Amino acid sequence: MENNMQIFNTLTRKVESFVPNVDGKVNMYTCGPTVYHFAHIGNLRSYIMEDVLEKTLRYVGYDVKRVMNITDVGHLSSDADTGEDKMLKGAKREHKTVMEIAKFYTDAFFSDCQKLNIKRPDVVEPATNCISEFIHMIEVLLEKGFAYVAGDNVYFDTSKLKDYYVFSSQSEKELMVGVRDDVTEDTNKKNKSDFVLWFTKSKFDNQELKWDSPWGVGYPGWHIECSCISMKHLGEYMDIHCGGVDNIFPHHTNEIAQSESYLGHKWCNYWFHVHHLNDKSGKMSKSKGDFLTVSLLEEKGYHPLVYRMFCLQSHYRKPLEFSYEVMDNMENAYLKLRKTVAKLDENTDFDQQAFDTYKEKFTQALEDDLNTAMALTMVYEVLKADISDHTKLALIRDFDYVLSLDLAAGEIAEENSVDEELESYILAKIEERKAAKKEKDFAKADAIRAELLEKGIILEDTREGVKWKKA
Repeated sequence: MENNMQIFNTLTRKVESFVPNVDGKVNMYTCGPTVYHFAHIGNLRSYIMEDVLEKTLRYVGYDVKRVMNITDVGHLSSDADTGEDKMLKGAKREHKTVMEIAKFYTDAFFSDCQKLNIKRPDVVEPATNCISEFIHMIEVLLEKGFAYVAGDNVYFDTSKLKDYYVFSSQSEKELMVGVRDDVTEDTNKKNKSDFVLWFTKSKFDNQELKWDSPWGVGYPGWHIECSCISMKHLGEYMDIHCGGVDNIFPHHTNEIAQSESYLGHKWCNYWFHVHHLNDKSGKMSKSKGDFLTVSLLEEKGYHPLVYRMFCLQSHYRKPLEFSYEVMDNMENAYLKLRKTVAKLDENTDFDQQAFDTYKEKFTQALEDDLNTAMALTMVYEVLKADISDHTKLALIRDFDYVLSLDLAAGEIAEENSVDEELESYILAKIEERKAAKKEKDFAKADAIRAELLEKGIILEDTREGVKWKKA
């Protein structure tokens, strides 16, 4: 098939034409969640952009098979193979079994995905389903001399590779800084960069999920699961592997090391990584204590698709800074967009030529390394264009296959929607109250608040100023 798709490949560090192994078919893999807690909106930025990538590939004509793992065992609290299993940590926190935690947070993850219009992958496979596959791969790596047993654990020997640090020209010392948690030295390792393929009970006696293996009762390391689950469902050749930028090292680096050593050939041609979501204090993460979830955004009155639109306004390879001020602006833009589309009259003529012209422009934006900001701009361009409403509506519905913002699903009633006369009155009273407080006439200020409350309006004093909402 004709191919115009351009995508940044982390492996080569440049934008390339996307050419799959088999013409017209795409094997795609997504690193799924570790289901020990709710997904925060930083995690979900990656899944939104991976969803856009999958839908774009389908939109331009590819037959896509997408696989995602669920990490329900093996991901330790440090990426350096130290600390306790994150699943065990979650179970202790909530006084539940590991499998109860896994089911609850897997369901919560897919509920969030549904709210954000993220398509469920074709295959979703929990790590605990594939223990025999993990053991088989480890056995082959031992036979080939790429792994060794030490202290009853099995390690991958990175010194056997010509180029372990495939994603970067940085030195080993610099890359070790990329490990996100404090590194406790594992004296069993031959090399600092070696990683665990299988843990035994000798190290984690309190581990709830354990299986028999040729090396003792234990459980797999985190990195092995993605290699095995992808091969189980996609075979020995993968077209595109996705994840957040924090997966690049060590997780994806280790996946390539073990997969290509096991297979004896190149495994995956394209690596797609989504950058961090930050707030003013830096990268969002669960370790900060309170973290932002889709449910929390809903509690604050935001439609989940406002967050999706917020993500689409920025390029996936750029850091994105979250703030409520930006979300407020995005919410206004989203509500106006839905309102504008809802007013379009379908009972008008349809202009095929105009439809084809705008569809081509939209497609070109997506094929340009997923330029979602330009794709969104095309929505506004269509709405302003001198073409029939029927044509506009057909284009919006067509674009929304990828954007997935429910743009043609009807107007959303704004929570604080009032007529212009009442809004002017409210704003005047807020100014009057502000002046009263400045004059230290607090009785008058309280009377104005009470007067507005009688009309069903609640005032809130915030650091950003006075806000109002319907009672």
